[in-house]
This record gives sequence, structure tokens and C-alpha cells, in this order.
Amino acid sequence: MIPTFTTAAKPPPPTFLRRLLNYFNTPFMEVEVKLRLPDAAAHRRVSDLLSPFRTETLIQENIFFDGPNAELSSNLAALRLRFYGDSHCVVSLKAKPVISAGISRVEEAEEPLDPSIARACVAEPWRLLSIDTSQILKRVREEFRVGETGLVCLGGFRNVRNVYDWEGLKLELDETIYDFGTRFEIECESRDPERAKKLLEDFLEGNGIGYSYSDMSKFAIFRSGKLP
Repeated sequence: MIPTFTTAAKPPPPTFLRRLLNYFNTPFMEVEVKLRLPDAAAHRRVSDLLSPFRTETLIQENIFFDGPNAELSSNLAALRLRFYGDSHCVVSLKAKPVISAGISRVEEAEEPLDPSIARACVAEPWRLLSIDTSQILKRVREEFRVGETGLVCLGGFRNVRNVYDWEGLKLELDETIYDFGTRFEIECESRDPERAKKLLEDFLEGNGIGYSYSDMSKFAIFRSGKLP
């Protein structure tokens, strides 16, 4: 069982482009640099160096769902509820992920969801597909053909995310806590991922901090049941 959290932090507001695409039920192509840090010591070192640029800390609880016959995962899709304490929740659908050389590309759509309703859906997953105001859940029903009683809760993991405004980039330093271990990663969403990756690599190498290119998403690691 994943513990709940209390936090005053709100989810980051979506960009205008994301809001527009969500309105028209069109997935947004999320492009991120993802660099894996080797251990807690490297994570602390990065956190210390970036501390003057920190803007917020987010406590995230991530819960995933699929159909009884893996209708979503078999089509490279993942349905997630992300809780920010008990005050905010976001439902998202990610699909067609590709990650190579530390750069991740994935189709993503997301919408806010009343957290009390979302908590009820974790306890009784069938409730999710009865929400008729969500374009994302309509897509799950119609595109992926998951019936109204078909969703199952897969469980999930928690994530502590420190956010920084650094060199014109929004950096996210993650400590991801699974039942089977903890993983550390730094992410940066960017329209110019090669430039962002070079800046991050120079920063880490210049400070003697080891890193490697992430080659699996957090969801893929969760489903594998072990750290890569």
C-alpha cells in the first residue's frame, strides 16, 4: 500500500500549448532530457549546487491503471493518477514512449481531477471510466476499448521532485521511491533537448558528478519490479 502525503505544493500549471491541445483532446509530445544519477550522494551534491535556484519541492504519489487484458500497456500506453497531497490530482495518459541517448519522447495528455474522486477511483478502479467529463478517460474507453468495469489498479510509487530555474531551463531533480529501491534522476523538458543535455552534462562533469543516460521510464522500472 502506498502512503498518502500532505503537502501545500500544487502541480505545475500546464503551458498554453498543453492547455490548447488538451482542450481539443490532442496529445502533447513531451520531450525531456533524462540523466540518471548513480546514488544518494550524487543526488545530494546536485541538490546542494543547485540550491540557490530551487523554486519548489513537489511530493508526488503516482498510481497506475490498466485493463484486465493489458489493453493499455500492450499498446505502449500508461494511465496515471498523480496526487499532490490531498489537495490536487492530475490524470494523464502517456503513449508511444521512445527513449534514446538520454532523451525521452512520449505523447502525453493530462487533465485535473478532483482528488476526492480520484481517491475513490484508487479504491474502486471501475469508477474512473464512469467519469464522463474527461476526454482522457473517453479515449481510454473508445480508443483502447477498455470496458466500464475493466480497469485494474497496478499500484505505483512516490517521487520527491525538487524544481530549479537554472540557465533558462526548468530542471527537475527526482528521488523516486519504489517498493524495491530508490532511483535518482535529473530531468529537463525542452524544445531543444540536445542543447539542454549538453548544458547538464557540462554541469555534472565540471563538478565531478557521475551520471548515465536513462534508458527506461519510471513506469517501465515500476513494472519490471527491479532497479536497472
